Amino acid sequence: MSNVLIASDLSSLRNELRTMLESPDVVIEEVATGPEVITRVKQGGIDLVITDLQITNMGGMAITMDLRHEESYGAADPVAVLMLLDRRADVFLARRSGAEGFIVKPLDSQRVRSAVRALLRGEGYEDQSLRPATVRAN
Repeated sequence: MSNVLIASDLSSLRNELRTMLESPDVVIEEVATGPEVITRVKQGGIDLVITDLQITNMGGMAITMDLRHEESYGAADPVAVLMLLDRRADVFLARRSGAEGFIVKPLDSQRVRSAVRALLRGEGYEDQSLRPATVRAN
């Protein structure tokens, strides 16, 4: 059984993710603010945090960096982070913050479930859906 924490100030996004991920093997919790993420992770038992890049008072980048800081001195258990990005240009922020994975919106259930499975296995996940096509010179 895996425990997934969804963090977004948009209830519609939290509901969308819950619908995509609900299964007998996944326990889903929801929070609406960044500080709530940190508090809940410190309590233990969270395997994965899914966070929106844009949250009112503490966005996904700040959440991830704060979690990494807490983990670095043993105040919180290590937890994988999947960041939900608004645009391809935000990939730099996700990588810089230390997130193990990212998905660029709009979300689709197949990519979300693939990312969650990969992160729960201890792997990374980088959304390739908006990657530019490779151009070959002839």
